[in-house]
Amino acid sequence: MAFLFDSFESWKLYCDEHKMSLSDVVLEYEHAQKGSTETEIKKGLMAAWEVMKSAVNTGLTEDMTSRSGMINNGAKKVFNYPRPVLSKEFQNLISRALAAKEVNSCMGRIVAAPTAGASGIMPGVLYTLQEIHQIDDEKIIEAMLIAAGIALIMEQKASISGAVGGCQAETGTAAAMGSGAIVFCLGGTTNQLFCAVAITVQCMLGLVCDPVAGLVEVPCVVRNASAAAIAFSSAQIALADVNSVIPVDEVIEAMGEIGASMETRYKETALGGLAATKTGQAIAKRVLIREIEILPDEPDKQ
Repeated sequence: MAFLFDSFESWKLYCDEHKMSLSDVVLEYEHAQKGSTETEIKKGLMAAWEVMKSAVNTGLTEDMTSRSGMINNGAKKVFNYPRPVLSKEFQNLISRALAAKEVNSCMGRIVAAPTAGASGIMPGVLYTLQEIHQIDDEKIIEAMLIAAGIALIMEQKASISGAVGGCQAETGTAAAMGSGAIVFCLGGTTNQLFCAVAITVQCMLGLVCDPVAGLVEVPCVVRNASAAAIAFSSAQIALADVNSVIPVDEVIEAMGEIGASMETRYKETALGGLAATKTGQAIAKRVLIREIEILPDEPDKQ
């Protein structure tokens, strides 16, 4: 296989024709691409899962202050806030997504799932899902395979890059991966899983990428938390057999069309949106001056 599939429909048809599960097809694809055995692939995914969990725990226990100062231990503040808005489980979800993404902003070790800018979503979703429903690691690994398949098709049909498609491409894809993983882990059908992906992306269409000072911090970190919440809400809707109306492949095509027509200033250039506000510009100037000041002196030239 040169690539997984060019559509979700073809992925499903292949599964039906070959009597294979969604995750088995991704394993087959990975083997064809790299020659890795199933054991090697799952070992690699388990290592990634451990890094995801470690990022969550690091973000909730260690100092998370970024060099710019824009990120300052927000995850711990949310996690320890005494009055949950909905439930402690929801509070945990939000804080874990924040935590893993704050680790990225503070130059810690994370898993780009599918990108560093969206690296808090899958850890927050999977960590909380496992805790609430006692999902074993083997099931989580299968869910990660399916999430990878979702991302591969979305990359083919649209993009997973903020510089190409805006933040809808990064956090939107990660949230879609998360919602699909949730539906799978909770016993949903393939149609429900694809419906969850469609609903998730519908909720995130048009989201611009406007990092303040060009740093993947504001509003990126809080968007990871919101996207994690959308992943759960979309999964809940899909599991109840509420139809997305617009099929998943058409939704992703719309995502690609929107990304292509989006102005450059809204695609990771820090020229529009929040980055262009008065405060955003002041922060950019301050951060730039600080970075220049801390650069080491240039050695004397001979």
